[in-house]
Amino acid sequence: EIFPMCHPLMITGAKLSFNLVEPGEVYIEAILKVNGKTGIEMEALTAVSVAALTIYDMCKAIDRSMTIGDIYLVEKSGGKSGHFVR
Repeated sequence: EIFPMCHPLMITGAKLSFNLVEPGEVYIEAILKVNGKTGIEMEALTAVSVAALTIYDMCKAIDRSMTIGDIYLVEKSGGKSGHFVR
């Protein structure tokens, strides 16, 4: 188990998608929904991070030179800070 420093929130929706961008390159996206008053970007970033680490673990026997690229927030709506789009 991992314990990210997040508020205990009831997530109402979660979708994790994987897209092959180029041979050997995977784009991972997490979309989460909550009815709470605070954001869940930490939960989304954690989901993408763990997915990337899992892919690394599954493929390390084939290529130990793999890298995990940038992990970042694309969009967030609601909460005190309002709407954010990268």
